[in-house]
Amino acid sequence: MTDYITIPNQITDKSFEMIQAEIDKIAPNYHFESPVEEATIKRAIHTTADFDYLHNLKFTHDAISKIAHVITNGGTIFTDTTMALSGINKRKLDAIGCHYHCYISDPAVFDRAKQQGITRSMAAIELAAEVPTEKLFVVGNAPTALYKILEMTKAGTLKPDAVIGVPVGSWKLPKVSRRSTKVRSPQSLR
Repeated sequence: MTDYITIPNQITDKSFEMIQAEIDKIAPNYHFESPVEEATIKRAIHTTADFDYLHNLKFTHDAISKIAHVITNGGTIFTDTTMALSGINKRKLDAIGCHYHCYISDPAVFDRAKQQGITRSMAAIELAAEVPTEKLFVVGNAPTALYKILEMTKAGTLKPDAVIGVPVGSWKLPKVSRRSTKVRSPQSLR
């Protein structure tokens, strides 16, 4: 007989119990703003084992309802990496008519990036801007993608309905986060 849990849903349940126990220990007065924020933050902690998400994951500009609207009304989720796209349940999105794309390996993105002297992540955002649907951007790697979203939004050439940004390269992250909260686009940023 094993001394560990082998049933998947019981493993998940136990993990979330342990997360709540740790939250109770390190931040006993912590208050989640809504059940959706609680589920989102706990899922981020579950995925990363990083309890800093309790304080660093911010939901601004009515992001949760905007994200739900994009997903349930035929919008498109754009990711900056194929890894981020692979973590999204496409079967469920297909069932509700939500589209999803990652343009990072698209030949048009390679050409555009080379011609303009920009990163492929920036070129992918430009390509996504041309898609005539509501847009949710999920950026889990490229700070330059977030900068391009901010730049295009400010210029009026992109209207993102929501942005989820958790880019690598934390040396620029505080600047990106401060700039992003000044742009009137619903978002959730770390």
